[in-house]
Amino acid sequence: MQQLHDKVVIITGASEGIGRALAKAMAPLGCQLLLTARNQQRLDSLANEIATNGYPLPTVCSADVTDTSQCQQLIDTCMATYGRLDILINNAGMTMWSRFDELSDLSILDKLMQVNYIAPARLTHCALPSLKASQGQVVVVASVAGLTGVPTRSGYAASKHAVMGFFDSLRIELADDNVAVTTICPDFVVSEIHKRALDGQGQPLGATPMQEAKIMTADACAQMMLPVIAKRHRTMITSVRGRLGRWVRLIAPKFIDNIARKAIASGH
Repeated sequence: MQQLHDKVVIITGASEGIGRALAKAMAPLGCQLLLTARNQQRLDSLANEIATNGYPLPTVCSADVTDTSQCQQLIDTCMATYGRLDILINNAGMTMWSRFDELSDLSILDKLMQVNYIAPARLTHCALPSLKASQGQVVVVASVAGLTGVPTRSGYAASKHAVMGFFDSLRIELADDNVAVTTICPDFVVSEIHKRALDGQGQPLGATPMQEAKIMTADACAQMMLPVIAKRHRTMITSVRGRLGRWVRLIAPKFIDNIARKAIASGH
């Protein structure tokens, strides 16, 4: 992981889940971290945990990445603190858990697109001058739901399909600037995101519907991400069923539909 040493890295959604695990995994590699999320208390506890383990205290900055001015402030803070930006990791996200025909609050669809797609596009736009100057890297945490349809996640899958299309296009645009674009497609991961998944009325579930003992931990996902980020790879799909499903879907789409249906029904 020598490629990541001394890299200046912004991680969004760093207060919990994959973002938190990734921050704790990158600190020992010598990364200079700027961690952001909406929950300042959780960010402070993460920074203190990293420092207590003997690594440099990360910079933390609470922000709502759906707000353009706050996105720009994040980049300004990074440049003022570190003088450059090498890697932007767009990790913040939200999900839903409801059949489309059971939605009574269609604003859920707007929220999902704002947080999962528009926000990383907005922050990336603010960061591009700095990333071009450093010939850096954009990383976005998408989902296997960005590769196929998933029942009860229609709005979430739509937002992640948008993420995949946008960042695949951006990769081509930035090739001449030597700015890498890496898309990460996790399968189910243990995270608070499932507890906050919106139901058909737009309210958080409050409890995860997943069988967490049977799905990947955030720490394991972060460890899988590190070499992919370090080598500036194009895409990573974390699960075997995700990797196989991407290709099998071309010749047996109904088979993949059934796998998605069973995965949601079983919660893993």
